[in-house]
Amino acid sequence: MESATNNFSQEDWMALALEQAALAAAAGEVPVGAVVVSAEGQLLGVGYNQPIGSKDPTAHAEVMALRAAAAHVDNYRLPGCTLYVTIEPCTMCVGAMVHARISHLVYGAPEPRFGAVVSGRRLLDEGEFNHRISHEGGVLAERCGEVMREFFRGRR
Repeated sequence: MESATNNFSQEDWMALALEQAALAAAAGEVPVGAVVVSAEGQLLGVGYNQPIGSKDPTAHAEVMALRAAAAHVDNYRLPGCTLYVTIEPCTMCVGAMVHARISHLVYGAPEPRFGAVVSGRRLLDEGEFNHRISHEGGVLAERCGEVMREFFRGRR
């Protein structure tokens, strides 16, 4: 993770997050993946869903990527960083992003049941937090959504 990848597009970063989601699926977890990227274009942390295997309800992809990035920079604050995640974050993950001081969120597909950015609640737009995070969705949305649909089709 040391090398800078300044020439990566949002689609490239989301493709890396999708690789993480594949690891979650292979482990029998809900296939969500995330990566944290510095303002300089350096990959700082990756993560995938693993609450079942780790027996940790907070082990969502976003939290795992934030933990890895914070360890990488030796600081719990990640100002200037962008979090890429395959699915719209939940309430817990939005809170973790605010506490980490993430600057920008990019997600793939919306999460109609538990999404807390544009679907259920609009936590980042409510203005109640002491930190603002810009956000955008829809990057590789079809691929990200299909990964989830395929996973849950296999579970039914």
